[in-house]
Amino acid sequence: MRSIKLSILSTVLLLLTISAFAQKSVTIKVLQTSDVHGAVFPYDFIRNQPMDAGLANVYTYVKQERANANQQVILVDNGDILQGQPPVYFSNFIDETKPNLISRIFNYMQYDAATIGNHDIETGPKVYRTIEKELKMPWLAANAINSKTGKPAFKPYTVIKKDGVKVAVLGLTTPGIPYWLPKILWPDMHFEDMIVTANYWVKHIQKKEKPHIIIGLFHSGHDATYGGGSATEPKNENASLLVAQQVPGFDVILIGHDHDKLCKKFANINGDSVLVMDPTSGARLISEATIVVNLDKKGKLQSKSIKGELIDTKKFKSDADFMATFANDYKKVEDFVKRPIGEFTQTMTSANAYFGPTEFIDFIHSAQLNLTKADVSFVAPLSFVSTIKKGQVTVSDMFKLYRFENFLYTMSLTGKEIDGFLEHSASVWFNTMKSADDNLIKFKTNADGSIQRNQQGKVQLFANFYNFDSAAGIIYTVDVSKPDGDKVTIHSMANGTPFDENKTYSVAINSYRGNGGGGHLTKGSGIAPEELANRVKTSTEKDLRYYIMKYIEEKKVITPTSFNTWKIVPEEWVNQAIERDKKLLFSSNNE
Repeated sequence: MRSIKLSILSTVLLLLTISAFAQKSVTIKVLQTSDVHGAVFPYDFIRNQPMDAGLANVYTYVKQERANANQQVILVDNGDILQGQPPVYFSNFIDETKPNLISRIFNYMQYDAATIGNHDIETGPKVYRTIEKELKMPWLAANAINSKTGKPAFKPYTVIKKDGVKVAVLGLTTPGIPYWLPKILWPDMHFEDMIVTANYWVKHIQKKEKPHIIIGLFHSGHDATYGGGSATEPKNENASLLVAQQVPGFDVILIGHDHDKLCKKFANINGDSVLVMDPTSGARLISEATIVVNLDKKGKLQSKSIKGELIDTKKFKSDADFMATFANDYKKVEDFVKRPIGEFTQTMTSANAYFGPTEFIDFIHSAQLNLTKADVSFVAPLSFVSTIKKGQVTVSDMFKLYRFENFLYTMSLTGKEIDGFLEHSASVWFNTMKSADDNLIKFKTNADGSIQRNQQGKVQLFANFYNFDSAAGIIYTVDVSKPDGDKVTIHSMANGTPFDENKTYSVAINSYRGNGGGGHLTKGSGIAPEELANRVKTSTEKDLRYYIMKYIEEKKVITPTSFNTWKIVPEEWVNQAIERDKKLLFSSNNE
């Protein structure tokens, strides 16, 4: 009897041993970059100074991780790579060398997949469709739909196989693109809701591909309420967290677009854990998701564990082989940004633009009015703190002056719509002051009234700085003692003639704002989104930065002056508040 028991025990142990040996454990590291914005080299070509970030630094870490024989590496990017630092502008629009710099870098670094971002679309189909063909990996966006065929305009997902493990990567981009970019940049396309699209494709992927892991690669932020958004409204700009919570099936969701920092697990509607990661911008951080997958002898999933970490690229030097490979590109960009284009007779900065008229903003106003011959001009600061010094100005200074590749529109707006536009701008930027002790700038506040701060201790603005527009061509005041919607009083045109709410005026405005970005024309002026295109009378063929450079080259010497055609009242309150708010803004925030 005892021998039988021993025999049975031996058999069980043998089976367990065989089973143990049959089980396979695979470690996969998924590395994500996002919102790199042209930061490919460890040098800031705008400020003409070295920086301790960039894809050259990222590649050092990627090579290190790939050298580890005990793990598999997947490298992905989450969009907005084609806009920002001069290397990408030069490659997209100036240099005739092909393939595009980003195509060559992505292929060199052996990216496995990427999702297209709104600023990638901003380059126009001539650029992004060419790059799409040059890339040796798929460019994803399941919710960007070809309006003629009803099918995705980019590849919706890809399946990556690593040591017997199937990893499906679903790409989604922000559906807010039509509100910021002119249709000429996304012809024959429309953008669907992220939640609806994710629901469809996850089920499709599960049924057709039967992957061990599903990863979301979403160029969309995590705060669905940003900019007054609602979690219940369709086509939310920042729906990544909504997808994580409402669409079962994802193991990891890698996000971007909002330039925020996030590494946290959330529960979906089934109670399953989903890791959500956001590496901010400029290749300063890398999202690293470590996934350990255990398979049986037939390759069936037995278990998996997931953890995340944000890796600081400052820890790594730029890869020498990377820099050598792209040395010629570096030199060409360096020569491009150093080219002199004119002279400024005095220093000007955007830092003062949040508190009243300034030479920095009024110079852009003057360029826009000169180019369009419009009655009124709208301009917002596009760089939080940018300074252009007195003396010779170069191409690099133009990236400080004007950050994005917006077109310049001339639109038709009534006087009443102009007033509504400015009321919206004032309501998102200025607080309603009750005394001189209140803040002038509108910050996000906690329940106790204190100013919210992020994880880095920076104060949180109610609206992004680039959504504060001022106007030229009219004389007006902003009374911050009055409630939102009643702060702005337009007194006259700049030449002293009456301002008429019922009259139609020509307005110079950038394409981002002209397409509805920030809500100034839709929420403020009350123009239906579908009506905006009909209001556009003219548009530049190239980006506004290009024309500003030409404007400076023609003038040769620029003496920046402020129009001083608007002011904030009551001045005895405002002047005291400005000093306090400057300390809050510029001691706790950076560009």
